Amino acid sequence: MIKKEEEKRKAIAMRKNGKTYAEILSVIPVAKSTLTLWLHDVGMAIHQKQRITDARIAGQKRGALAKHNIRVLLQKKIINTAKAEIGKISKRELFLIGTILYWAEGSKEKEWCPGSRLVFSNMDPKMIRVFLKWLTDIAKVPKNMIGFQIYFHKDHKRRLEEVISYWQKITGFPRESLKKVYFKTNKVQTTNRKNVGDQYYGLLRVIVGRSSELVRKVAGWTKGIVEAM
Repeated sequence: MIKKEEEKRKAIAMRKNGKTYAEILSVIPVAKSTLTLWLHDVGMAIHQKQRITDARIAGQKRGALAKHNIRVLLQKKIINTAKAEIGKISKRELFLIGTILYWAEGSKEKEWCPGSRLVFSNMDPKMIRVFLKWLTDIAKVPKNMIGFQIYFHKDHKRRLEEVISYWQKITGFPRESLKKVYFKTNKVQTTNRKNVGDQYYGLLRVIVGRSSELVRKVAGWTKGIVEAM
């Protein structure tokens, strides 16, 4: 009983000095419900209350960081495991991958506008690289038949050289191939777009000259995929 009274006095003194429940419980091993009862009427100065608030916020941040690190590790494990499942890509697999990519992101020939060129547009640099690999290795399109157009918002006009250099690195094509740049204009002052920072490089359009026959082939390949399912 005497020990409990001593622990209670010590807990009250620590609380008055601005200690948190966790700090007190690390020194005085009692049930949290008991500690709550002891400290129910204990008053503290404003700066002591602020210390407890700061300590609680810091604890929440540490907890959030720990959860974030666990999530990042799990994410990496999942991605690396999935990556290993792919293995080596055969020519036929690349043929099908490129066909599906164009089916999803490429322009299609219209009945009222025959003779359309092959045009593929995307913002994803990895997708652009895969499509170019398909164009040159599978569709056997000569590099001198491939051209590019860059589309990005005029707000980033100051970054023009940076953007051109970025797409030159992604495509592996000479700078002369990336001279056609078109600036997009916002119609409103505010925007919900997320691609507004310095990691924004706009959209790249890949255009193949004299390619209406290839466009028709791709249409046939996609039809073949559907009918083979």
